[in-house]
Amino acid sequence: MEVFDCIRTRRSVRKYKDKQVPWDNIVEILQAGKYAPFAGNIMNCKFIVVKNEAKRKAIAEASVQQYWMQDAPIHIVVAGEPEKAERYYGTRGVRLYTIQGAAAAIENMLLTAHSLGLGSCWVGAFDEEEIRRLCNLPEHVNVQGIITIGYADETPSPPPKQRIEHVMFFEKWFGRIEGPKTGLGMWSPYIKKGVTETHRMITKHSKKLVEKVKERLKKK
Repeated sequence: MEVFDCIRTRRSVRKYKDKQVPWDNIVEILQAGKYAPFAGNIMNCKFIVVKNEAKRKAIAEASVQQYWMQDAPIHIVVAGEPEKAERYYGTRGVRLYTIQGAAAAIENMLLTAHSLGLGSCWVGAFDEEEIRRLCNLPEHVNVQGIITIGYADETPSPPPKQRIEHVMFFEKWFGRIEGPKTGLGMWSPYIKKGVTETHRMITKHSKKLVEKVKERLKKK
């Protein structure tokens, strides 16, 4: 699967089949998380794979009663180690870089799961202290997110997205100093092609119409 196609077609899946995920798939997903960009390459995240059914039910309960989670055969709890980032980057390492690294790792894992034909969902609503207790996390570690993984039992519709020209600026906020580039929204080459084809068809039919008018005038 091409990278952009994978990004474009990934969906948050909340219904799963009663089917186990091969362990080599899980390892590949974890490898993808490991290769995410971390500030200073300090890799201050750990991934806890949860397969036990009772623990998955407990995690679902602790995630504000999102009971659909327990049907996913695999949960990956992403834990951050902010103290490692603090040693190098101070407060910014704790408040920003740890979160950014974990988020990049989670996105890598979501995309890899999708590329393997699996469904997944990024869960961010949970009782952190309860997840900490369930996974026996030390005090210096925090919970950055939970990923559910399994074979999808639904095909979610694509959510609406804004046009690219509505979410980008040039040089500054609301900067519109440059003309749109090829491939942006209404200036897409597809639109240009459509206009060209329409012009060609109009020209072609106009010639035919002129010829028919001339023929009728001759008959008169």
